[in-house]
Amino acid sequence: MVIPEGHFAVYVGETQIKKRFVVPISYLNHMCNQELLNQAGEELGFDYPMGGVTIPRSEETFFNITSQLSDL
Repeated sequence: MVIPEGHFAVYVGETQIKKRFVVPISYLNHMCNQELLNQAGEELGFDYPMGGVTIPRSEETFFNITSQLSDL
């Protein structure tokens, strides 16, 4: 799957099977996303074997955060 310019892939899930999402790079500027990425880095390190950022949280948590960002 091709990632559009200005976007990046994230893999979200608390189990071995993760779901891939493509989100705008602008989301990286928001403090809540930065904290989520820092937590993921502390838990998993910054080696992303799936080829994209991996966030070990539920999809519901991810949706809650990204829906707040899309309202800004």
